[in-house]
Amino acid sequence: MPSDIEIAQSARLRRIVDVARERLGVGEEHLIPYGHHKAKIALPYVQALHADAGRAEGRLVLVTAVSPTPAGEGKTTTTVGLGDALNRIGRRTAIALREPSLGPVFGVKGGAAGGGLAQVVPMEDINLHFTGDFSAVALAHNLLAACIDNHVHHGNALGIDVRRITWRRVVDLNDRALRRITVGLGGAANGFPREEGFDIIAASEVMAILCLATSLADLKRRLGAIVVAETHARQPVHARDLKVHGAMAVLLKDALAPNLVQTLEGTPALVHGGPFGNIAHGCNSVMATRTALKLADYVVTEAGFGADLGAEKFIDIKCRSAGLAPQAAVVVATVRALKYQAGVELPDLAREDVAALARGVVNLQRHVQLVREVYGLPCVVAVNHFAQDTPAELEWLQRWGGENGVRVVVARHWAEGGRGAEDLAHEVVRLAAAPVTPQRVYELEMPLADKLRTIATQVYGAADIVLPDDVRERLARLERMGHGALPVCVAKTPASFTADPGVRGAPRGHLLPVREVRLAAGAGFVVMVCGDVMTMPGLPKVSAAERIDIGDDGRIVGLD
Repeated sequence: MPSDIEIAQSARLRRIVDVARERLGVGEEHLIPYGHHKAKIALPYVQALHADAGRAEGRLVLVTAVSPTPAGEGKTTTTVGLGDALNRIGRRTAIALREPSLGPVFGVKGGAAGGGLAQVVPMEDINLHFTGDFSAVALAHNLLAACIDNHVHHGNALGIDVRRITWRRVVDLNDRALRRITVGLGGAANGFPREEGFDIIAASEVMAILCLATSLADLKRRLGAIVVAETHARQPVHARDLKVHGAMAVLLKDALAPNLVQTLEGTPALVHGGPFGNIAHGCNSVMATRTALKLADYVVTEAGFGADLGAEKFIDIKCRSAGLAPQAAVVVATVRALKYQAGVELPDLAREDVAALARGVVNLQRHVQLVREVYGLPCVVAVNHFAQDTPAELEWLQRWGGENGVRVVVARHWAEGGRGAEDLAHEVVRLAAAPVTPQRVYELEMPLADKLRTIATQVYGAADIVLPDDVRERLARLERMGHGALPVCVAKTPASFTADPGVRGAPRGHLLPVREVRLAAGAGFVVMVCGDVMTMPGLPKVSAAERIDIGDDGRIVGLD
């Protein structure tokens, strides 16, 4: 089969104005085109849609997965395939996805727009600069960083303690050399020397704010609420204190409007925003999801990582904040991933091993249990089919599903497009027919530590959390400052239910250590850092950048 980029480049794309008009009922006058095949939906039209209480909303379907493995699970591919399949069976459907980050694209992934015959296109544009949203986030974020240092340089009227500046800079590259740096060297004209560092753009609180904002006014309010430092008297310093949040909103004005593209089969796709799934909530923008719900009968979206980390934040942060309510969920698994959970290593995953599958299925079972019993959503398991999967392995998984009261559907969308996911689409329509109210994992009135403890015990299967004295003190101080009613955002490895990425399967009874607490007041959550979490990844020994190239004819290669 051709590579992902070869498939995308050979596709005959429809004009995006035609896709918008015929599939969503959106006229050309409400689009801001970026060429022929991508556009932004104009903000005034989006706001009018959201304000139209009489306009019915579609059914929201969440795609989540088992714990991520190096073998790959394929949530985005499945989201695209399911959206295409729903349209094939006569349901007016749109999909809502995050934008890929350039750091991982040139690092490990090499592309993040789906795969095979289940892709969003134009694939090269989406994976690279797209409509400039990430650049706008970087500019707004770094403008705030520059204004902090400038304020200190010109007299420091706010009394900022330079030892307690928490606002780092960002860049959309994986560059480990920028994790810890010193700025302000070279004498008095260049400011005060201090330790600094860079995060990747996806880890920026500005990105999280962009994806949770519900209007331009809400965006500006959230930007102003960002806490960037403390004074010598240990009082918080906000972006609004520096009088820069208005200029930041100006830079983000166009980025707030959702982006519209299409799948290979012409399904409308709103690809917008890209917050990290660990340090932030890991979902596409509220603006895009709410817009899609006003324009389609079914909206398929995904949450970062597995049902433990991604779906929990989707429910407790994004849906709670925006008043969203998914009606059904798809848990994506692969035979390869489940064998990996049993201890089989990558070189051996292609060999038939039903016994390993039977051991590793405990990971899938835990994620299904979370979706059904903790989040209160009906779900189906989608087995993202690989060519090496054997009939015996697939039949065993389907028998397991029957014995556990959950339907297991083998989906072949990667090789067959929407046609290969029609069985999955029919099951999703059946599950989403009856309205449901998702369950929150915790109540906002609970103390911050108790919220985390509830997530750790009910979602991760932990016995308890471990809070060092400095963390306890930090939590108590945040509560005294009035932030105790915020949701919590757990930052930990996505590869395990524990804080150790090497622990596979579905462990129980472990302790969840909390290393650090960070306030994201603008985004509206408190980040609990558990274990080692990297906000500036490094490049692997052989990066995707080494295989990505462009020919004399302008044709890009290696972006898979």
